Order: sequence, then C-alpha cells, then structure tokens
Amino acid sequence: MFAIKEAYQAGLLQARHWPQNILAGVIVGIVALPLAMAFAIASGVKPEQGIYTAIIAGIIVSLAGGSRVQIAGPTGAFIVILAGIVAEHGIVGLQVATMMAGVILLILGAAKLGSIIRYIPDPVIIGFTSGIAVIIFVGQWQEFFGVTAVSAEHFHQQIWGLLQQLPQLDLATTGIAIAALLAVLVTPKIPYLRKVPGPLIALVLATLLQLIFNFASVRTIGSAFGGIPQGLPEFSLPQLSFSQIVTLIGPAFAIAMLGAIESLLSAVVADGMAGTKHHSNQELMGQGAANIIAPLFGGIAATGAIARTATNIRNGGNSPIAGVVHGLVLVIILLALAPLADAIPLAALSAILFVVAWNMSDAPHFLKMLRRAPRADIAILLITFSLTVFADLVVAVNIGVIIAMLHFVRRMASSVEVKAETQPELAPALAQHQLTELPPGISVYTLEGPFFFAAAETFERTLGAIHARPHILILRFKWVPFMDITALQTLEEVIQRFQRQHTQVLISGANERVLKKLERAGIVTLVGATSVFSNFEPALAKALAALPTSAESRH
Repeated sequence: MFAIKEAYQAGLLQARHWPQNILAGVIVGIVALPLAMAFAIASGVKPEQGIYTAIIAGIIVSLAGGSRVQIAGPTGAFIVILAGIVAEHGIVGLQVATMMAGVILLILGAAKLGSIIRYIPDPVIIGFTSGIAVIIFVGQWQEFFGVTAVSAEHFHQQIWGLLQQLPQLDLATTGIAIAALLAVLVTPKIPYLRKVPGPLIALVLATLLQLIFNFASVRTIGSAFGGIPQGLPEFSLPQLSFSQIVTLIGPAFAIAMLGAIESLLSAVVADGMAGTKHHSNQELMGQGAANIIAPLFGGIAATGAIARTATNIRNGGNSPIAGVVHGLVLVIILLALAPLADAIPLAALSAILFVVAWNMSDAPHFLKMLRRAPRADIAILLITFSLTVFADLVVAVNIGVIIAMLHFVRRMASSVEVKAETQPELAPALAQHQLTELPPGISVYTLEGPFFFAAAETFERTLGAIHARPHILILRFKWVPFMDITALQTLEEVIQRFQRQHTQVLISGANERVLKKLERAGIVTLVGATSVFSNFEPALAKALAALPTSAESRH
C-alpha cells in the first residue's frame, strides 16, 4: 500500500494535521541541506547532486514508499560504494549503476522479499556500518585538516599517508573545521539554540568566518566546484550499453542491498518511535522508483535516512506531507539561495560528516557487543568490521553473512538429537500392552529437531552404531518439524541397509508436512504404507504383533 494512500485512509491528510507536518518538513529540509551536500562531495560528485537526490527521492519515497514518515535521500552508508564507482566508472557509470539498483529493488519488492533485513544478523550489520563510519571519518581528514589528498589503493596506506601529512595541516582550515564541529556538538545543549539544527548552525558559522577573514587556503564550494547552479536539474538519459550493464551488475547489487538494508532499518526505527507499522515490500518498491528516477535528473543513490526520519517524527511529522515539504524546502533553497553556497567551506561539511560517522558507528553498541556477545558473534562482528575497513564492503557483508549462516547451521546441527528411547520414556505406551519393558528384538529411536543436511551424518552415525541387529526398528518423527533432500536420501539409505539385514522399519509421528515429503521421496513406498503410523502406540502394537513371527522366521 502506498504511504500516501495509507495516510489518507488513516485521516492524516485532513487540514488539522497539516501545520505540524509542514513544520516538520521545513525543519527536516534545513537539516537535509548540509548533509546532502556533504554526502555528495564525499561520494565524489558535485554538491548540488546531493540536493537533487534529496528532493526527488525524498518526495517519491514519501508518496510511494511503505512508511508514511520515512525521509529518503543520500546517506553516509553509500559514500564508500559510490566513491569507488565514480573513481572506476565515472559519473555516468554511477548513474547507470544506481538505476540498475532501482530495478533490483523493484524486483525485490515485487517478489515480496521485504523481510530481507531479518536474515542479516546484528553482528554483520553493526560490523559493516561501524566499518563504513571509520572509512568516512578517515576520508574526511583531507578537508578537515586542509592537507593534500592521498592516492592509495588500500585503507592502511591511505591512513599512513594522511598521518604523515598532519604536521603540515592548514591552520585556517583546521580552525574553521573545529569551530564547525563544536557548533554541531554544543548547540543541541544550549536551551535557546536547541531547536535549531546543529549542522545548519555549523554551516552558517563556518561560512561567516570565511566571508569575514577570506582565508585564501580554505577550500570552499565555490573554489572547488564553481558553486551550485541556481535552478532545477534538467532531465538527462545516460547512454547505456550492454557491456556497461554487465560491468556494473556487481556495484548495482551492492547499492541495492545496502539501500534495502538501510531503508528497512530506518522504517523499523520509525515504527518504534511513531507507533506505526511499515510495509516492507512497498518500501523497497518506493526506494526502487526513487533510484531509477533520481539519476535521470542528476541525482545519486538514495535510501531511507534514519537521522532525518527521526528528526521528522520528533518534530511532529506523521504523514507523507512532511516528506514532500522537505523536498519543496530544498527546491526553494536551490532557487533562491544557491549563490550563497559559494563561500561554504568544505571543512565545515567534513566536520558534519565527523559527527555523522560517529553516530553511524554506534560505538556504544559495538563495545557492548564485544563485552557481552557470544564468542562466535564477536568473531563475526570483528571479521565484518575488518573486511569493511581493509578490503571491501560487499566482500565484508557476503563473508559476514556466510560465516553467520555456517555458524547457525552448526548450532542447528548440534541441537538435533537422535537417541534410543529408554524404558521410563516408553513406560506409558508399554503399560497399554501390560509390559514393563521393551521386548528384545524391538528398537525405538527418536529424532528431535530439524532433520536437514547438517544433521544427516549424526542420524546415519547413530543408527550405524547399533550393535545388536533388531527384528523391528521404530523411528519416531514426532519432533521433526521439517526435512530436506539430504536427510531424505540419508533416511532411504539407512532403511535399505536395515532391510538388507532383514530388519523391518516402522515410521511414526511424522507431521503432515514431513509425511508429504516422505511420500514424494518414495520412503513410504519403501517401508510400505502399512508401516507408517500417525502415532507411536499403533506402531508399537504392530511391532509387538509382528515380533513372534519375525523371531520364528529367524530360527
């Protein structure tokens, strides 16, 4: 369901709700301005492209997404991926990859894979977001300290090169950056300034300092990019080629998966703050549409922005009106105030990104996980973090998820139990036949837990260790929730081995789902339909009745 449709059905588009949503939209628009420019510059594109993205994606996601309070736009999580794409494939490559990512997000939403976030473990998410935060933090040293850019292939080479240049830092640039950083951190604690966005105060303060003192060594938007064009972006269709599409499949999937994760995380956070319930599949489709359309107007990749969404909710936003107003505020700023951006120091934007990186790192949660999480989860966290920083974000997420899955499979396999039933456990069933113990020649084995490929070896090994060949073997499947093909093949081999030894195999207690799989795999035909029982008691009754005949046949 579209967010705008849901808001209409909930009565949130009535006139009485407009003032609070307009106010929230204005505040979020002001907050989004410095962030959009900072994220764009850090991603290797022009500052206005970040504003275009915030306008187009913000309006589209607000209207067509799955959360009525979500605010979308460029985010810090994309910086590492986008900067790499721009460096290797240029701006056009980035536009094509972003549009391809939009198509992927549409497919994910149409395929109802919006619950994808549930399958990514917390150590992986915290690991790669903290790793991205470190990369963003170090990547902003050049503009924060006014040093020369370091051209290095690997992170450790980059940070070593920057550390070597720190003694030659530019005092004017560093001074403005520190002033902007303090403005972002301190103003929220001052009563009269608390309601004014810290990044905006930092931007204004740094710009005034540059206008007053006119430091020649301080890089500004005007000196670095020639300013911001005054006007709306023009439609431009990037040239597409099959070879280019094939080359950009990997980066496109990286943008799509990271965008899906962050947008759904943001929607979950919004639900907790606003008491709403988002529609994950529609959210992915809204994000997909935004990422297809934004590049056509000079934009870059966009997703749900947690900080801006939280700002929207805290200031009373409860409908898509706030998101649309946020986009319109940026349009007004672009049309009316673009020339004033020439004097904005890049150092101020770097200071803002320092704070963004700190918030993204979620350092308290990271340290808490290191102290309290199980050792396997700590290993997954550190591996994902290290690979994100020193290798590649996509590699880090893939390996982190794979290791987490393998760990889960190992834990699941160890939880599966195949055991011989003891006399106390069988006592109630035996009592119905006036027996106190299981007669010789009958063995009962129970499976507890999911019977899948990782547990198949345990099953085969346990039954293969039976020394005294029983006349009748009863397998209890009452506590088996599901089986896979490996388990079915293993079960077939074990049954055939017992049948070659003239042991009759009975199956009891399989649920409807498991029973259908047993029938489809031919297991029911193998043991005989009369040897499959819904409960253990009739299986035991048949075993007791068949035991004398089986015994006589062996003499």
